[in-house]
Amino acid sequence: MLILLSAADSFFQLIFVLIIFIGVLALTYYVTKWIAGYQKTQGLNKNLEIVEAIRITNNKYVQIVRAGEDKYFVIAIGKEEVTLLGELTASELKFLSEEEQGSVNPPVDFKTILDKLKKKS
Repeated sequence: MLILLSAADSFFQLIFVLIIFIGVLALTYYVTKWIAGYQKTQGLNKNLEIVEAIRITNNKYVQIVRAGEDKYFVIAIGKEEVTLLGELTASELKFLSEEEQGSVNPPVDFKTILDKLKKKS
């Protein structure tokens, strides 16, 4: 009788831990979506935008920044400094079309990853 009680207790503990784990995953999913939506609304109607960035080394980047409607600046960003490298015009920049952007960086979201994991199991 004691063995059955111990096995049932262990089973209920396992179920409880799985429910907690699934709850944490769901909470993480919704909080991530909320933060993404919040950040998206914070970036609307701003005059500054990072058009492109490339990492040179740890903590060092070169970025193209749009300021206003048609001013583009190339800046180098280090750990404690920002240096203006030059200024570009819109005609000097190469923008990717929608098709090229989709093939270069396909959008990945948390839901797609979860769906793939569900299909595997």
